[in-house]
Amino acid sequence: MNLTGRLAPVHWGSFRVTLRTMKVTLLHPWHKEAGARFAPFAGYDMPIQYKTGAVEEHRLCRRSAGLFDIDHMGQFTFSGKGAGEALSSLVSGAILDMKPGDARYNLLLNERGGVIDDLFIYRLEEGAPDSPGADPWFVVVNAGNREEDFLWFKEHLPRGITLRDISEETYMIALQGPRAVELLDRLAEKDPDGTGPVSTMRRSTMKRITLGGIPIRAGRTGYTGEDGAELYYGADRALTLWETLLTEAKALNIELGPIGLAARDSLRFEAGMPLHGHEISPDISPLEALLSWACDFTKEFTGKAALRAQKTAGLTRKLATVTVSGGVPREGYRVLNSGGAAIGTVAAGMFCPTAGTYSANVFVPPEYAIPGTKLAVEIRGLPKEAEVVRRPLYVPVYRRS
Repeated sequence: MNLTGRLAPVHWGSFRVTLRTMKVTLLHPWHKEAGARFAPFAGYDMPIQYKTGAVEEHRLCRRSAGLFDIDHMGQFTFSGKGAGEALSSLVSGAILDMKPGDARYNLLLNERGGVIDDLFIYRLEEGAPDSPGADPWFVVVNAGNREEDFLWFKEHLPRGITLRDISEETYMIALQGPRAVELLDRLAEKDPDGTGPVSTMRRSTMKRITLGGIPIRAGRTGYTGEDGAELYYGADRALTLWETLLTEAKALNIELGPIGLAARDSLRFEAGMPLHGHEISPDISPLEALLSWACDFTKEFTGKAALRAQKTAGLTRKLATVTVSGGVPREGYRVLNSGGAAIGTVAAGMFCPTAGTYSANVFVPPEYAIPGTKLAVEIRGLPKEAEVVRRPLYVPVYRRS
């Protein structure tokens, strides 16, 4: 289903609205009925916020649970003898040590070391009813990069490896928050030993579960800094699972509501997670974006030589987070040093409900990226005080000791 609309440029956190032809997810009618406000994002007409507003949606996810329609994301499968080795050569991080069911964050780089996309890679078990073949892998890509990523993989994979885009037949939603796993455990069929099917999973793993008769691949992953799961299942059951989760949560007295892209943006921002086109892009390297941990320099991968050269030469810019007084920092605003000279730009900026600050991610020379450094952000022609702070603003719950 396609939809064309005309909207003036408007900001919602990191998102900018522009004129474009849009697609919609299968849940678009539900969102409309729920009173969502929409805006274009990555070629889709997506719910930005609901009646309660983005700040309340953010807080709901932090205190209980939020439900996200993220079916604009893309899903690929790789299979065939040597699929893992082939995929490993194209992504920055180690994957060959992964066991079936493991999940890992990764980067797809160009020859210059810029980030084409950031991905989540899952190693599937062979022989399962929905596994694509020998040495099966499942990769989740960003919506705006789906076609580019697919072509990149297709052009660089050796013969004998089967690459499929299963985005249209697969639906993807996320359930995130302190009570998300509890809800899934109470609704899904139990494991043979009687334990909950999700609470027993380690972080960054995937497992097959059944909920309301619907087969689901559940990944204990997410983009909010909270615990929870990302759920992949047949697109023909898109609405059924969505409504089941909302209905059953209410019956179990678990506060749950839909979350739009504006709150998803502030949630990920506080947790220090990058958004493609802002903190990462084909012109930004993992070293500049503080993602060197996602690069395994003991193996070969596209872009490795460029990153080594950049490391040897020394970085000229580096990602930092600042808090700002006196205004909302927006993408593209200039960052100034204490003497008033422009030294960088804002990559993303917004109000952060949990931190209670107006904050921005900025790219500045490394010597200005040290916590405690006093800077300024130029907002509507006026310098506003800013200070570099430690990242992330909100430590993800699964990283706390």
